[in-house]
This record gives sequence, structure tokens and C-alpha cells, in this order.
Amino acid sequence: MLYLVATPIGNLGDITLRALETLRSVDYIASEDTRTTGVLLKHYDIHKPQIAFHEHNEARAGERIIGLLKSGASVALVTDAGTPGISDPGYSLVRRAIEEKLPVTMVPGPSGLIMAVVLSGLPLHSFTFRGFPPRKSGQRRRFLAVDKDSPHTLIFYESPFRLAAFLEDALAVYGDRPAALANDLTKLYEHIERAPLSGLLSFVQQQGKLKGEYIIVIAGARQTE
Repeated sequence: MLYLVATPIGNLGDITLRALETLRSVDYIASEDTRTTGVLLKHYDIHKPQIAFHEHNEARAGERIIGLLKSGASVALVTDAGTPGISDPGYSLVRRAIEEKLPVTMVPGPSGLIMAVVLSGLPLHSFTFRGFPPRKSGQRRRFLAVDKDSPHTLIFYESPFRLAAFLEDALAVYGDRPAALANDLTKLYEHIERAPLSGLLSFVQQQGKLKGEYIIVIAGARQTE
């Protein structure tokens, strides 16, 4: 069995009992970063061999994992934080396992995008997750424009190094819509900033050195009418 196991996005106490049970029972743990996963495993006194599985070795490591599954071994796939496959490695392995008719299941748990959209105060009845936008402004604006007329709440991930540039482009494409900025979710300095896009941009520009991953939630087109 291939198990996709969601892990805490910050607070180690958020791991589920079933996730711990699964990690203790499998033969191997496929990790996006073995050092990061090692901290989690050590915290819960779990001792299992790890296989590095990340964006730079997905094909090679995926082939090895498929081979292990075919031989009868059980493998748990985890990422650095959150749910495997959501803006993290995992999709390609799941597809290969399905194509090989190997059993796949999931141990659900934390997901940053869900927490961010719930805490944003924006409508939850429908939303679109767009992940990380392109790095260059022109490509990013075209990427954002795809959803310019969408009525759904929009969710994006962004690096601290490009956050201000992203907000500038979002403001140019969408106008000054209601939005929210989330970071350090479940951690000691968890923060949700709720403001129009212009307000979020001003807030970010006034900060010192930014760290961590940011989640931006933006109101859909009809939500502003």
C-alpha cells in the first residue's frame, strides 16, 4: 500500500493518531526532505528507513518506490509540511501507482490553504487554489488574469522574496479587492492580515526581512460588487 500522510504545517501537535500509527507500521517513509521528516520522526520516537523523494529526483525515486510496492512493501509518502501533492511532490507517484494498479490511500490532516481561506473571512462556499504563480511579472500577470472574472475566492502560495511583487501585480490585475495574508500558521507567531490588496502591499512594504511561506487569499470578482 502507498499511504499519503499529511503532516503538521508548523505545530507538531497537529499530527493525527492515524498518521502516527501509519508511520510506525510502514516499511519505508518517502520524504521530501529527510532531515525535516527526521525531526518529526525523532519527536515521536519513530524509526523507519527514509527514501528521499523530491522535485529533483521524482522520476528515479518514484521508480524505486513503485518497485518496493510491487514487492509487497508498504510506503508512506510525506512532504515537509501539509498534504502530499498540494504544491509538493506526490502527484506523479500517485499517477504511477494507479497506472500500475497498486493500492493507494490517504491519511488526511493539515493543509495550509484550507486554514488560510477559513481564517481569511472571505466567502468559503467556493474557492480556487492556484498554488505558486510564475516568478516573472509578465508571466505572473497573465497567470493572474486567467481568474480575473472568476466569482470564486482565490488562493495563492508565494515566497517571501516575491511577495511584494506578487501583491503589486495582483492589485494591477484584480483592482483593490478584499484579501488576506497568512503566515506562520499554527506556529507561535501565527498572523492573518486582512485588508484590501493595497493595504496588504503597504503592510508588506513596512515589514523587515520576511521569512517563511505566505498564503494570499483574494476575493472573487462578484464578491466585490
